[in-house]
This record gives sequence, structure tokens and C-alpha cells, in this order.
Amino acid sequence: MLFAFSVAPLGAGESVTDSVAEAVRIVRESGLPNRTDAMFTTIEGEWDECMDVIKRATEAVGAGGHRVSLVVKADIRPGRTGELDGKVERVEAALAADEAELGHS
Repeated sequence: MLFAFSVAPLGAGESVTDSVAEAVRIVRESGLPNRTDAMFTTIEGEWDECMDVIKRATEAVGAGGHRVSLVVKADIRPGRTGELDGKVERVEAALAADEAELGHS
């Protein structure tokens, strides 16, 4: 299962970098496959282990304030692993096939 989440303190001023860095540190220390971009951190694993990481990251972000914003999106595909990279690889392969087809028309 893939879980993409964004967590940030509310009322923390202009920059949330330090709080978000602490959340990402927790994710990386979890050992779960993960990727962080400008909008979300995505982790891959089973329900309980992913939700535990999201909870701990959220609690860390909230430690310095009184309110936290959390957005979570999940792709639940039991029995599948390696989807953090697999989904992207399939899209890239489809694009490459389209380009090859257009190049030979």
C-alpha cells in the first residue's frame, strides 16, 4: 500500500521547514520505502506500519504548536509491493511506447 501524506503545523509562521524536516526524519528512520517531494511524502508498507509512521510524524510536527494540518491519500492494493517505483516505471514505459509509435508513423 502507498500512503502519500502532507503534514504541517498551523500558526507556525512563514516557514515550516524545521517541523517538516522532523517528520521526514521519522519517515526515513522507519525503514519503509519512501520518497519526499515538494508537496508530499509517500511511504510504502502495510496499514499498521504506515499509519504508525504517519501518526508519529504528525505528533512530532504538533509538538511545538496547538494545531496540525494532515492530508493523507492512499493506494490500497493488497499483495502488491514495489509500487513506489513500479507505478512510475509503468507510466514511463507507456510514454516511451507512445513516443516510439509516433516516431515510426
